[in-house]
Amino acid sequence: MKLTKALFLLIFVAIAGPAAAAPSQPNIVLVLMDNMGWGEPGAYGGGILRGAATPRIDSLAADGMKLLNFNVEAQCTPSRAALLTGRYAIRTGNGSVPLGSGIYGLTQWEYTLAEMLSDAGYDTAIYGKWHLGNSSGRYPTDQGFGEWYGIPNSSDESYWPDSDIFPEGLLPQVRPEAVLKSRRAQEPEELAVYDSAKRLTIDRELTDKSIEYMRKKAVTGKPFFLFIPYTQTHMPVEPEPAWKGKTGNGHWADVLAQTDHYVGELLDTIDALGIRDNTIFIFTSDNGPEAMVPHQGFSGPWHGNYFTGFEGSLRVPFLIRWPGKVPDNAVSNEILHEIDLLPTLARIVGGSIPADRIIDGVDQSDFLLGRQAQSNRDSVIIYVGNELLGVKWRNWKMMSKEVGAGSGSPTTSYNVPRFYNLLADPKEQFPMQEAEKSFWVRYPIGQALSSHLGSLQAEPPIPPGTPDPYLPRPH
Repeated sequence: MKLTKALFLLIFVAIAGPAAAAPSQPNIVLVLMDNMGWGEPGAYGGGILRGAATPRIDSLAADGMKLLNFNVEAQCTPSRAALLTGRYAIRTGNGSVPLGSGIYGLTQWEYTLAEMLSDAGYDTAIYGKWHLGNSSGRYPTDQGFGEWYGIPNSSDESYWPDSDIFPEGLLPQVRPEAVLKSRRAQEPEELAVYDSAKRLTIDRELTDKSIEYMRKKAVTGKPFFLFIPYTQTHMPVEPEPAWKGKTGNGHWADVLAQTDHYVGELLDTIDALGIRDNTIFIFTSDNGPEAMVPHQGFSGPWHGNYFTGFEGSLRVPFLIRWPGKVPDNAVSNEILHEIDLLPTLARIVGGSIPADRIIDGVDQSDFLLGRQAQSNRDSVIIYVGNELLGVKWRNWKMMSKEVGAGSGSPTTSYNVPRFYNLLADPKEQFPMQEAEKSFWVRYPIGQALSSHLGSLQAEPPIPPGTPDPYLPRPH
């Protein structure tokens, strides 16, 4: 148990009553792709357009709901922090990763989706990429997950061990990334170096371990939360040997076909175990596509890639299936954000979230279950790193700054904020068209921005690189 958990368990706010009140808690399988753009799956216009059909991923759209306007943060670490805490990454100190500090990720004070589900009676596991801390006390099994197999950081580090200029002599200051495993509250065990060879096969291993976990848990009758943050399609985008050349359309298409096959194996396992009707299955991505050639991805009709405030960075695929609960073949352009998953799932499973901090997410269970047509959210605050760029409200955006379409590109500040109508201008090419007719939009956008800035005053963000133990200062 975390150092401070006992303090705030007493002031939890119940979303749908105690866990015991839930008549049937569904299993939850959450697949999170790494840098997969909006336009990659066939259900979003990709698939064969990208060189590989994705029938298994697309089946989730036919058997459930497809969101066209699901929003995330613009980089891996901020996005994962937001998804798991229900809070904008700026609040948790994860808007950026402090270079050279050795300390990053979620403080133990944060309360994660995995902790909420554990407290609601779930078994929890993560197989895949973490990227929310690689020091003692900052691993997933310190943050509510019962077991973990995967990598702590990112797949570009797989290049290092094979390089003839990698400074092995500087260890432990400079270390190659390792594949780790651990159980709750245990220090991780290093199993293998995460090199170029391991990079090719790790998603296969993550799939196998996920299948084994579901088989093991299905017989217990206890609900489980399985989080599968795959390492693809983050660079280097190269398939496992069995899939190399399979499509004849290059590495990217091979990886897309490979991923679709893995998702199909997960779905087939759920069906074979007889738990389809009581399992929520979610497929999404942490942020928009890669920009670096030859690993570049595809954002569909949207402009930009990750590390920007463009829609191509912020909108990602989101497919959810829960037979008999989530409507079949449903499509929506309503705004949702990854921070909404924590309160939404808490409501569904009868869990609770803490009342001693700001939770930016809102409960979207009625929307996802077809009880209402509108989202409970109409705005999103746009950050890249710790830089506040703008606000999205309904189909409009106001941008006071922008980051160029490549990692490390400079930030451009605008003397006058730029407004975009995303229905008329999905690629954000024509700011302030018909300004005299549309400039009223600055009022609701300004209200959303003012509310957010006020909340940062009320609850100052945790500074990046803050060590444990952390407790917020009284304010």
